[in-house]
Amino acid sequence: MTEGYEPVIGLEVHAQMLTTTKAFCGCSTQFGGEPNSHVCPVCLGMPGTLPVLNRKLVEFVVTMGLAVDCAIASRAVFARKNYFYPDLPKGYQISQYEEPICTGGALEIETGGGSRRRIGIERIHMEEDAGKSLHDQHADTLVDANRCGVPLIEIVSAPDLRSPREAALFLEGIRQLVTYLEICSGSMEEGNLRCDANVSVRRRGETRLGTKTEVKNLNSFRHVERALEYEVGRQVGLIEDGGEVAQETLLWDAERNVALPMRSKEEADDYRYFPDPDLVPVCVSEEWVAELRSRMPELPARRRERFQNELGLSPYDAGVLTAERATADYFEGTLAALGKGDAKTAGNWVMTEVLRVAGERKIPLNLFPVAPARLAALIALVKRGEISGTIAKEVFAAMVESGQDPGTIVREKGLVQVSDAGEIASVVTRVLAGHPAQVRKYLDGNTRLMGFFVGETMKAMGGKANPSVVNRILQEQLDAMRG
Repeated sequence: MTEGYEPVIGLEVHAQMLTTTKAFCGCSTQFGGEPNSHVCPVCLGMPGTLPVLNRKLVEFVVTMGLAVDCAIASRAVFARKNYFYPDLPKGYQISQYEEPICTGGALEIETGGGSRRRIGIERIHMEEDAGKSLHDQHADTLVDANRCGVPLIEIVSAPDLRSPREAALFLEGIRQLVTYLEICSGSMEEGNLRCDANVSVRRRGETRLGTKTEVKNLNSFRHVERALEYEVGRQVGLIEDGGEVAQETLLWDAERNVALPMRSKEEADDYRYFPDPDLVPVCVSEEWVAELRSRMPELPARRRERFQNELGLSPYDAGVLTAERATADYFEGTLAALGKGDAKTAGNWVMTEVLRVAGERKIPLNLFPVAPARLAALIALVKRGEISGTIAKEVFAAMVESGQDPGTIVREKGLVQVSDAGEIASVVTRVLAGHPAQVRKYLDGNTRLMGFFVGETMKAMGGKANPSVVNRILQEQLDAMRG
């Protein structure tokens, strides 16, 4: 039903900054404190109090702006955005309106099959967060003001997104950037990264924009896709039935898979913006911008490109290894101890064993019990033929539990690989003698049974035999039988 229509989507992404104190006061930003324990007269908006800007907030927003090629304003102004909700005690939010600190810019997303799209970014501005309403059936609505005044940046995309999937990819790209820059944890579960979506539809080929709605409460990539799929379908259905789309704000209900009307859509005039009289303009010098630019880490897109071009990794492997900064750092730490020629092997170990264990045990890689240098030492043991790949996985599991180096574990457990041709030949002879039916089938042309013989030999030697020696001796003995 939606085939003849094109969605037009823009996202407003809110990222909570990793500062230790709030945007305009010294209260803690720590998540999970007792309700209303991280508050003071300033963040509660008590009469007579004056806000003082957190310099770290400005540093973080400029860094994000540089990462997406925004123009950084030399002068930016704070504004009061007036609205009245229980979780906003002072009745207004300190934000930015006419003079934001970052404008322009873009983020490139990969849409599949090697295709990429450049999504414009209209602005990035600073603001403070509101509190949190807690709905209790016995006490109606309660308010926790701990989040009031926590510093945010809002990243506003241009209406360039043309599908729910593209919207999710854009949000994933923003999350990757803010975590790489270490300015936001990116935890959508804790509300540190969340977004609202503006969406309208139009018939394909049209240039005029349709009436837009805003969908709120999107706190996961999957919710973004599902909510936008629902809303696009709803709008197209209305138009096809001869109705009109009303401009309104909708709240996504993930459990019922529906977007429900929340209120009529506000315009800028409804917020009665005016410059905040208590805060002076923010002035950002070119020297400070240059300093922040010099301190920026290598960004994920550049790192992916380098992993492919310099290390010879596939686009898939490079994508997995750069998805998180911690993963890329761990991989590069392993490679630094191992050598660039082993990038594929190191990458395979990180993507399979390291990420598997880290995911199962919920261990951040900076606290992973196997340091990159020790993983490199384990890979080197396999490379030198001292242990087999199978034994290496056993050793890795022991390293995770004990934190010991691989050499110690191999010696203590007696896991050194057997490469002695005479010892292996005697075991191969016994294996072939014990499976005469399989030997006859092999000699009759079923060469796939070689894998069976290798497995039986390895089993008989407790996995310690050198696989290449096993294969060579098996081939020699079977060829001799055929002769």
